[in-house]
This record gives sequence, structure tokens and C-alpha cells, in this order.
Amino acid sequence: MSLVGLEELRAAQRRIAGVAVRTPLLPCPWAAEGTRALWLKPESLQPTGAFKIRGAYNRLAALSEADRARGVVAQSSGNHAQAVAYAARLLGVKAVIVMPDTSPAVKVENTRAFGAEVVLVSPDDRDTLPAELVAEHGYVWVPPYDDPYVIAGQGTVGLEIAEDAPDELDTVLVPVSGGGLISGTAAALKLACPGVKVIGVEPELAADAQQSLRTGRHAVWPVADTYRTIADGLRTPSVGLLPFEHLQAYVDDIVTVSEAEIRDTVALLARRGRLVAEPSGAVAPAAYFHRADQLAGRVFAAVVSGGNLEPALLAELLGT
Repeated sequence: MSLVGLEELRAAQRRIAGVAVRTPLLPCPWAAEGTRALWLKPESLQPTGAFKIRGAYNRLAALSEADRARGVVAQSSGNHAQAVAYAARLLGVKAVIVMPDTSPAVKVENTRAFGAEVVLVSPDDRDTLPAELVAEHGYVWVPPYDDPYVIAGQGTVGLEIAEDAPDELDTVLVPVSGGGLISGTAAALKLACPGVKVIGVEPELAADAQQSLRTGRHAVWPVADTYRTIADGLRTPSVGLLPFEHLQAYVDDIVTVSEAEIRDTVALLARRGRLVAEPSGAVAPAAYFHRADQLAGRVFAAVVSGGNLEPALLAELLGT
């Protein structure tokens, strides 16, 4: 499998222009400590509330007319679901989304509101049913991360960071689930500004990617283990095969954060940063607030990957 390069990343950037928001890189003076500084990339401001619109639209927009006529199927715990549904509506494509029945209700409702057909299944069946639907109906499968077009679309996050970052930027923190976001972002950063370190961040309870990167062997965790984390968007039991190749080529390390640290960071971003972040979206900033001493960086950028969470959970995490 070949790695995504600058040509594919730039093509994706052109393709998604006007659909995905070019989110700002926000300075956070309230988070500075000594010589350490933080910038946030708020992908929660995307029209579907998460970075996933970048990869989903890039994949669907690149389909031939014949493939668009077939319709698409995707599997997702929520953010890829909403992104594929939204992209499909914009392009006039039928979309069927397979979602685990543990998905937050707000993500299921939003996916349906964008016009997609939602099929709820057990978490164990989420990644197998799409293949059956492809065989039965002829849909085009739009995977959430193991696809070069999806990776290139997500990598536009890295291109924008490279274009907007201060010269002093030395470390970029990116959440890891199936690996599409960190694969594309790391490729973009290493190719555009190779001196910057790219550090992945995972929940301690779903640290399969850290194990994979540090051992050099593709690890798969039981679904029952990864589903323990509150970060519902990061419960994938393993990184994809193509993302694993990108991790090995471009990612410097992967660190983990605890459930308490994730919860604390959701509240901190809301109170001090005025940003609504779902637990999955708070994981990368959590590494800055709780692991910075281990990372040796001075000027950090952290991707806030999404903001789709139940209002009741936000209230709980804010302590109200």
C-alpha cells in the first residue's frame, strides 16, 4: 500500500473547499505555562460537528457518476456517519449507515436528519455488516479510515496547521481511533514542515494504536475493552492497515490519557476555551494539560476533533 503524498493532500484540499470549514488555529493564552504554549484546531466547528466531513466529502466527490448512482454504505459510531450522510445529501447520493446501538442518540438523530438510512447493530457487527450490504445491494463502501481518499481528506487538517502555525510550533497532538485523521495529518505535517513532532493521543482504555506503534505489530483489542472509554469516537479495536503504515512512517509516538483526564478537559475547554468538545475531541488537548512534561515540547497545537455530545453528558461533565 502506498502512502498519501502532498499531491493527494492538495487535491483533497481543493476538492473540499467550500464544503468543509477551514477552521482557525486558536491561541490559548489561558493555557500557557512558563515557556509552554497551546494552540487549538477546533474541528468541532465543522458543519457536521467533527473533522470527518473532510474525508467523507473527498471520498464521495471523487466517485464516478456510475458509482454515485449505486449509493454508498458506511459504518461509524457517529461522526463519520453524519459526515457521509451530509456529503451524500450535497451530492445527491443514497447513503446507508451502519451504527452500533451504543451510539449517542444525538449522533444517530443527526445522521437521520441529513437523510441517511441508519441501521443499528451490536458493536460486534458494526464492521462486518457493510460488506454484506455491498454484496446484497451493490453499494460503494466508504470506510471511516482505511481508504486513501479519506486519509487525504482528513490530512487537510495538517495542511492548514502547517500554513497557520507560528514558526515556534514544535509538537502537534492528534487523537487516534482508526487512524485516518492522524495518518493524513502526520503525512501533511512531516512533508510540509518536517521539524514538527506528531504525537497521537488515545484513551488508556483503548490504547491499541499505541501498542501497535511501539511494538511494530498491528494490535487488535477486544471490542469489550475499547468500549469502556467515555470517548465513544475512539473505541475502534484497531487502527486500519493503511493508517498503520502511515503511523510507522510519520508518527513520533502515541501517549494515553485517563478517563478522569478526558472528563476534566471537556469541562476545561468549555469553561476557559469556550469550546464544546465531545470526550473524543478532548483527548488531544488532555495530553497537553496532563502529559506535557513527558512530551518535551514547548509550542503545541492540539486537534479538537469533534463536539457532538449529548447535552446531558456535557452538563454532567461541567458539574451542573
